Amino acid sequence: MKRRFGFALSLLLLITAFAQPIHAADKEPRKILSGWIPYYSVKTVLPLVRKLPSAAPTIAGQPSVCDASQYGPAENQAIESSYLFTNKDLMKEVMPFWFSLKSPTVIRDDYVSGNPSWPMADTVCLMRRAGLQIIPTMTDGTAKLVLSQYLSNAATRTTIVNTIVDLVVKNNFDGIDLDYEGFAFVDGNTSWSKTAPRWVALVKELSVALHAKNKLLSVSTPYLYDPKEKQKGYFVYAWADIASSIDRLRIMTYDYSVAKPGPMGPLSWTEKTIQYAISIMSASKVYVGLPGYGRDWITSVNGKCPTSAPPGLIGGAKAATFKMNYAAAKAAIDGAIPTYNEQFGEATYNYTQTYNGLSATGASTVCTVNRTVWYQNARSFAARMALVGKYRLGGAAMWTLGMEDAAATNEIRSAALAIAPDPVINTMILENLNQGSINYGQLFTVKGLITLKDKTPIAGITVALEIKRTGESVWTKITDLVTALDGTVTTPMTLGGDASIRLTTVGTWERAESISSEQMIVVKSLLQIDRPVSASKGSVITVKAQLLPKLVGKSANLQKNVNGKWQNIGVASTSDANGLFTFTASEPKRGVVTMRVQVVGDIASATFAIVIR
Repeated sequence: MKRRFGFALSLLLLITAFAQPIHAADKEPRKILSGWIPYYSVKTVLPLVRKLPSAAPTIAGQPSVCDASQYGPAENQAIESSYLFTNKDLMKEVMPFWFSLKSPTVIRDDYVSGNPSWPMADTVCLMRRAGLQIIPTMTDGTAKLVLSQYLSNAATRTTIVNTIVDLVVKNNFDGIDLDYEGFAFVDGNTSWSKTAPRWVALVKELSVALHAKNKLLSVSTPYLYDPKEKQKGYFVYAWADIASSIDRLRIMTYDYSVAKPGPMGPLSWTEKTIQYAISIMSASKVYVGLPGYGRDWITSVNGKCPTSAPPGLIGGAKAATFKMNYAAAKAAIDGAIPTYNEQFGEATYNYTQTYNGLSATGASTVCTVNRTVWYQNARSFAARMALVGKYRLGGAAMWTLGMEDAAATNEIRSAALAIAPDPVINTMILENLNQGSINYGQLFTVKGLITLKDKTPIAGITVALEIKRTGESVWTKITDLVTALDGTVTTPMTLGGDASIRLTTVGTWERAESISSEQMIVVKSLLQIDRPVSASKGSVITVKAQLLPKLVGKSANLQKNVNGKWQNIGVASTSDANGLFTFTASEPKRGVVTMRVQVVGDIASATFAIVIR
């Protein structure tokens, strides 16, 4: 429980006789680290720098860009040396631990209260600058059994779904992480049979709503075992029933020992729940939990402690908690030498404290306090990272990011390099453009080349063609293409308005994801003219012009050619909701009149002639 403190895809490769293997040194580490960032520890992973007045453009109330130009040299140095930036090559996403569901329509924002002078928009902006997806965690902030009761009502459940989706969309987050631990640790296991189907219904409905917005759904839960096992674990979370609906499963493989001294999360216990998870869902969805903290229990107290001793010195008292990056210093202070327990894959030691002083009556007294410490160290993390590689998991989730020591981070990095995917080079070329622009309705060609770093083409890989239209903040997939034997894709395309396009490939265990450079395409307007071929002199002539793409509120004039010069005639027209202009004019003399329509500040139509009878 959180405390506050085979191949994914087989691809055909065209291997040339001269192809050279890609070595680990040529690869970027696999992005296998994720984790939670509580509202009270933002400063652990980011510097509390203040944004300069030249704030970034915003989309849906949040910064869309957060570049170095917004800060001074000192601020940028602090940013680049912070935890998230020095480890961003290991991370794809983070889970800010900021929100709590209080009612079907109310989500408490804990970030604001914890950081009153450090706006959330600034923090989100910096996370984006580090290239991280942001999937905030939402906890259950209701009382015992209240959330379960909410979920029993279909209408109330839908309200909760809408409330969550609104939060995600409003803040332009990449998804949401549900951490509803009240089911497990507050409601009591006698409620689980009733709560489980309600929880499943919520997850399924929320999944559909989020995926419709191109957002992710993550859930964080305690462990489960195969239902056929005698010990099932926290079956209220019904992994098998939600497996197809979720994008991430973060297993809290810690807090195995809380009330009594023992390991934080034994290695065999951790592996067993992982094995069950990957038997019912893709291993790439599964993340093993890592505790960045340890516990210190009082096992016994001998004698009578003086009044000067710390309070709460009682055998069986709630364990003290400490950060992993303090563990070495703590052991030195405690006068102990930690040992590594091979069975559990964790560090532990025992030590004794002696307190001399006076009792409440003034008499001399002494007591000895025997204590036991357990925590995970760098070696522990290496063992759990080995599970990530062994089972090809999505990665590890740290509670909380930044609490681990440097040696543990190094073990994560070593593991990430050892299982690094082959880098993929994604090149896009656009043909039939004129200096980055096309005419409305004009076909152009998108070509892509997908290769390994040594130029070996990758055949049979799915490539997504994506678009981001003007005013949009997210990319949308248009279609999937499949590479030929030479690693190429080709498709014709047309656009109805200005947009950027790119090509992407999804990462597999063997290969990294790839994104081509994006290219902005300007679509030049087109005018289609509807006019009479002839008209009687002095009669009303009606000319209509259709502007494509359809833009409302544009101004245009009907013009005629007089002695080689264009002159406006009649009254200017404004395009309606369908991009249509309507002009009226008349000609007093017989003959042939040459005309055109000129959009103010934009294009002119092709010239046309009307015979005046």
